[in-house]
Amino acid sequence: MGELVAPRLCLTRAVFIAEHKVIIVGLDNAGKTTILYQFSMNEVVHTSPTIGSNVEEIVVNNTRFLMWDIGGQESLRSSWNTYYTNTEVTALPLGGQQR
Repeated sequence: MGELVAPRLCLTRAVFIAEHKVIIVGLDNAGKTTILYQFSMNEVVHTSPTIGSNVEEIVVNNTRFLMWDIGGQESLRSSWNTYYTNTEVTALPLGGQQR
């Protein structure tokens, strides 16, 4: 009996959490990965160029954001359109600061 109740509780709880897909796209070295990890870990991390994509799930006040950081190298830009399906928010960093 307990096995039947547990899945129902999980499904009921999942209904009340809003989910949003966010993609972060932009040119290489614009700060996309830094933005992603600033949100997920609340700290600035040293990064290397993204090959493909990074994804993190961030929950804020019962709202789940699935955040995708898409690599910005010229060779990867032709695949950006595949990430736009069901996307509700698009973030476009305009430039990064090189030190």
